[in-house]
Amino acid sequence: MDNVDRLVQGWVKDRLLPGAVLDISICNRFRFQKAYGSYLDNQGAEHPIRLDTLFDIASLTKVTATLPAALLLASQGKLSIDAKVQHYLPEFRHPAVTLRHLLMHASGLSPNLPFQPRSVPRPGLIAEIFAKELDYSPGTDMQYSDLGMILLGLVIERTSGESLDRFIRRTLFEPLRMNSTTFRPEAELQSRIAATERVDGAFVIGEVHDEKCHHLGGVCGSAGLFSTAGDLQRYAGWWLQPERRDILSPDVMREAVTDPIRGRGLGWEVWHDASRVPSCGQSWPTGSFGHTGFTGTSLWIAPKQGLSVVFLTNVVHFGRNHRLRELRPILHEAVWSSCIS
Repeated sequence: MDNVDRLVQGWVKDRLLPGAVLDISICNRFRFQKAYGSYLDNQGAEHPIRLDTLFDIASLTKVTATLPAALLLASQGKLSIDAKVQHYLPEFRHPAVTLRHLLMHASGLSPNLPFQPRSVPRPGLIAEIFAKELDYSPGTDMQYSDLGMILLGLVIERTSGESLDRFIRRTLFEPLRMNSTTFRPEAELQSRIAATERVDGAFVIGEVHDEKCHHLGGVCGSAGLFSTAGDLQRYAGWWLQPERRDILSPDVMREAVTDPIRGRGLGWEVWHDASRVPSCGQSWPTGSFGHTGFTGTSLWIAPKQGLSVVFLTNVVHFGRNHRLRELRPILHEAVWSSCIS
C-alpha cells in the first residue's frame, strides 16, 4: 500500500486535505488502516486525526441509515417500496411519485431548497418541500435530490412509530456493533469529532454541517450521521456478506444494487455505464457501488472482489473550494491497482 499511503500523505502535506482516515478491506483477509493530518478547534489548538475520530459523514447517511431503514420496514410489511408517497404522506402533492422514485433519485424533485444560513430558523422546511413542483415526470430521469431522501426519512418515522435515529440504532447499528455511529453525538464524544467548516467565525464541531438537517434538529433522511471508518467498514462488510447477519434478506440487498437507472440503484451509486464514470474511477469493475458525502467522505464496494474502501476526510475544514472530487478517483484507482490488479 506504499503508493496509496504516499498519495494521501502528499495531499495532506500540500494542504489539499486537512486530514483523513483510510480503511481498506478485502474479504476479511487484508486490512489497511491509517489516519492522517489534523484539524483545529475553536481555541486554535491542533488535534491529530486518529483511527477512532468521528466524522460528519453527510450524505453517506442516505445509504447508511435511510436506505436500510426503508428496506427493513419493507421486509416487515410496514411499507412497500413501490407504494405512492402520498399513501404515507398525504400532504405530498404529487400522486405519481413512489418510494422507489425517492430512493433512486427519480422523483422529479429538485436537488435542494434555496440556501438559508444555519443561524436563521426554518420551521417550515418540510412544508417547503411539500409545496415544490416537480422538475420532470417521475421515473423519466435521475436528478440527485436531498429533498426526496428527507421525505423518505419522514415516511420511515411515520411507519415505524419511532424517530429515524432510534429506529436505525435499534435495528441496525446495535446488531452490527456500530457503536460510534450516531446522530447528534453526545457530549462525551465531542473530543473525538473532526471539525468541519468555519461558519460565522467558528468551526462546526459535533453539530451537523448540512444546513437543512441542522434546521430539522440534526436528524433527517439525507444527512446528520457521524461515524468512524471502523464502523463503516463493519457496514460495508454486511453488504459484502449479508447472509452472515439475520437482519435483511440477501436478495433484498442485492436488488438494491441491481438494474440501476443512470447510475443509481436504490440509494447507492452503481457503476454500470461507461458514459457515467463514478467517483471510484474507471478501473473498478461494473457492479461496484458506493456513495459520497459533501463534507469529504466516501464508501465504495466491489462485491465480486470483496473490496471495500472507506475514505473519511473533513475537507470542508479548509472551505468549500477544494479538489476532492478530482482526488477521490485517483485514490481509488491507486487502491485498485495496489490490491487487485
